[in-house]
Amino acid sequence: MVVPPLLRAVIMGPPGSGKGTVSARIIKHFGVKHLSSGDLLRDNMQRKTEVGILAKSYIDQGRLIPDDIMTRLMLSELKGLDRYNWLLDGFPRTVAQAEALDKECQIDTVIDLDVPFETIKCRLTARWIHPASGRVYNLEFSPPKVQGIDDITGEPLVQRDDDKPETVTKRLQAYDAQTKPVLEYYREKGLLKSFSGTETNKIWPHIYAFLRTKLPDVSQKDATTPR
Repeated sequence: MVVPPLLRAVIMGPPGSGKGTVSARIIKHFGVKHLSSGDLLRDNMQRKTEVGILAKSYIDQGRLIPDDIMTRLMLSELKGLDRYNWLLDGFPRTVAQAEALDKECQIDTVIDLDVPFETIKCRLTARWIHPASGRVYNLEFSPPKVQGIDDITGEPLVQRDDDKPETVTKRLQAYDAQTKPVLEYYREKGLLKSFSGTETNKIWPHIYAFLRTKLPDVSQKDATTPR
């Protein structure tokens, strides 16, 4: 029996592109190990590891975490996953990180969520929260009964700083500047697979079909109707 080679995949997409939703579906259907740089960073900062303390010092100053710190963190974690199919999320973010990753392993495919910035802007700036309970409203999908007011308590809703239009624009511009060279790097290697659209549920079937050419669906549900 021929054992298929293990999948080494990366998922990329701007904040608000639906990366979290798509990653969760990939894990569910294909049983891959999901390694998120954000989750890993938070875990290390919480546990006050050497890398966590270092990373926190940069974040506290509003600076980007240097490539060597991020690379060290991610590559040491990948060593424990050498017998699994895996999906990297949030790494590599720079060409230097991508080159360092290449020295350690051969990436098979890079899934790029190509969602228009205008769509993302509408999606993120439509989010309002009730601070006391953490209830989240979205003006497009699940608006409050009365604009600006929590359904249950009648208290005012607020918009997180991260979701304010000017902040969203800055975050998207930063992503674009930082990530375009990485997408180009993988495009030149013939590894980039872009999925364009404005709705995650419409993009997902295409991603699913693409991954089915590489891995079996391990979920219990009928494989013909991916959810």
